[in-house]
This record gives sequence, structure tokens and C-alpha cells, in this order.
Amino acid sequence: MAATVRTAGTLTRPGTASKLGKRMLRQGLHGTDVTILQGYLTIAGYPTSVDGQYGPDTAASVAAFKSAHSITPANGIAGASFDKVLESAISAYESDVPTAKATINPDGTATAPAGAPAAVQSVIAAANSIIDTSYCVGGGHGKWQSSCYDCSGSASFALHGGGLLASSEDSSGLMSYGQPGPGKWITIYSDPSHAFIVVGGIAFDTADYGGPNIPSGDGPRWRSNPLGNLADGGNYVVRHPPGM
Repeated sequence: MAATVRTAGTLTRPGTASKLGKRMLRQGLHGTDVTILQGYLTIAGYPTSVDGQYGPDTAASVAAFKSAHSITPANGIAGASFDKVLESAISAYESDVPTAKATINPDGTATAPAGAPAAVQSVIAAANSIIDTSYCVGGGHGKWQSSCYDCSGSASFALHGGGLLASSEDSSGLMSYGQPGPGKWITIYSDPSHAFIVVGGIAFDTADYGGPNIPSGDGPRWRSNPLGNLADGGNYVVRHPPGM
């Protein structure tokens, strides 16, 4: 399913100076630390709307994480013991992310980092071939070659180019694709209304989050901030292709 065009937003990336732990977080609070908490929960495999508002959904994700990690009491309050385990989970994720990062070139194409697997190089090459197309609902689903693509159509096209997807999936379909959690090289973020992929540390996305927007216009483009789109308030499921 396609997403509406969204405006730019920001989200602190994992590994930057964390503001978690400076106060106990519970329902009714809001702020940057809540935004970081929500982003971390999503990356850790507990999809949470990243909107900076600590509501019932965030509390439910906190409780689920605490239950899975035997943190008591398994309620929706994020305190010191919870913060420590969550940050350890994020650090473990970061340690499995390649230190080399794909590069966005002046023409808007991307170059795979040195040592990237052949499938990753092919995904990037496929994505590069459609960065001058525009956005349209359903684009890329009826046939691979199109003059316009929607969010899941462009993500599917790139994955197909790497031999990782046989037929296009809508954003709901991508929510169950592959394996749960972030991948080392490729990660898919999907909810019922939007999907984007992160390849080699950069995002391939139809929503203008995290720039640059090269070429200008709408449609699939490479974005330097891989997690910028998490600031749109979506409730993303995080998946990755097996082995990637």
C-alpha cells in the first residue's frame, strides 16, 4: 500500500549520546527521550509509533520488552534497569552493523561499501536504476519496470534486483517478509501504510526524510539518515532478508 508524501523529521540514531535514564518514563510524558525510547524499541523488535508521546502503545511495548527480558515488574514504566537492558540490546545491534557505509553520490546514486556481498551490491544497483522515477500509488506492483513507484513497489524492486524477492509485496506483505529484527546489511521497515529499506547504512525511501533529495521531485531516493523516517509516527515492523 502506498504512503502519502510526508515532510522531513529527525530521530536520534542509535549510538549517539543517549538521553535515556535521566528520568523515569511513563504514560503522559513527552520529549526527546521518549522519541529515542520509541525508536530503540522499534529497532529492538517491538514496533512503536515514534511520535515523542508516551501513550498506551509505548507502554505496551515497554511491558512486552520487559517481559521478554525478565525485567520486573513487567509493566509499562521505563526505569533504570529497563534502560540498561534496552541500550545493551541496541549496542548488540550496532556491533553487527558494517563499519563501512554506502555512499550517496552527487548524482543521487549510491555506491556500495567495500566488501559488501554481491546481493547488497545488486540491490543498490537496482535501486540506482529507478531514482529518477516519480511516485505513484501502485507503481512497481503490476510490472517491475515502471515510470513511477510507490514505497513498497520501490523497496520490492530493489530487493528483487538483489535476488532476494521473487514478486513485489505491498507494505503489509513486507511486514512478514524474511526474518525478524534488523539485518547486518539490509533492513526493511514496514507498517500497513509505508515501507522503506536501509541498505549499507543509508535509506532507500519514497518519503523525504533525512535527505538529500537527489534528483529533485518525488519518488524513490537515497537518504543519508537511515532512521529519519521513524520520526513520521509510523508503527514499523523491522525485518531483514535471511543472511543479510
